[in-house]
Amino acid sequence: MSSPQLPLGLRFPSPRRFDNFVVGDNANTLALLKRLPDDHELTGGFLHGPEGSGKTHLQSALVGSHPGALYLPLAMLGNSAELALAAAAEATLICVDQIDAIAGQRGLEIALFNLFNQARERGHPLLLAARRSPTQIGLLLPDLVSRLSSLVQCPLQPLSDALRRQVVAARAQQRGFGLSEAVLEFLFRRFPRDLGAMLDLVDQLDQKSLAEHRRITVPFVRDVIESRKTR
Repeated sequence: MSSPQLPLGLRFPSPRRFDNFVVGDNANTLALLKRLPDDHELTGGFLHGPEGSGKTHLQSALVGSHPGALYLPLAMLGNSAELALAAAAEATLICVDQIDAIAGQRGLEIALFNLFNQARERGHPLLLAARRSPTQIGLLLPDLVSRLSSLVQCPLQPLSDALRRQVVAARAQQRGFGLSEAVLEFLFRRFPRDLGAMLDLVDQLDQKSLAEHRRITVPFVRDVIESRKTR
């Protein structure tokens, strides 16, 4: 049995930008983030909201629009996280995602505390993000909770079902294909609240459909989901 062909690089996801962020009830937060690099009265912000609410999108958009900015996804950095935090103060704008991933790890909390202080001393703005506010993510260090709470708090409101559907359809269009109503209905039955999981799946559907030369139908989507379970 032949293995699937590697897809040719014909489709690329759109970069995460401010102009392709679906705003919903988050207009004030979006306006504040656009001001962050140049407004010297803003020392930083703390984004918090559920999975798939747009935290990573907004941080990526900010980094992409500001030369010299740095993005650190702590959960993905693993054993490199402490070293990355120690070196990050050199960046002129620092975005640290997934703060909740280091909650309860004293060494990493100290590294983040030190980064906060160094960034403040140098006048480099910070944008941090977690699923919940600083007082609700289980941090050990009271001084770190205090520092993070001093940032402008930017809660992200979940999108309505109609807007979430718009986001998923737009991701597919950005990658160069469309999703039928039947496929969208299937996705929203399988992942009723996890927008991030749906967007990841859309990206995988694109790659798999190109590799296997298959149309994106409900049976194909079901096959891809089942194959993810067996990995």
